[in-house]
Amino acid sequence: MPKIQRARLPKTLFAHLLIRAKERDITADDFRPMLVWLDLNPTVPDGPWFKRFPAFILCGEGELVKTFLLPGQAPVGSEVS
Repeated sequence: MPKIQRARLPKTLFAHLLIRAKERDITADDFRPMLVWLDLNPTVPDGPWFKRFPAFILCGEGELVKTFLLPGQAPVGSEVS
């Protein structure tokens, strides 16, 4: 099971994540629980996965974070704890 890649993200992916965070009004404070979770160096499935946080749903595939969804949106993949 891979670990989430936190450095050297592809530029287009990083730009996409910034746009989604802005579009969905995700604040720096909203990201704090995610950063705590990432500091635990979690493992994630090879395929699509998601993790629920109070203000958003983090979605990824393998080692890459792919997007942020709002709590009412439907994620795809395996839920990780």
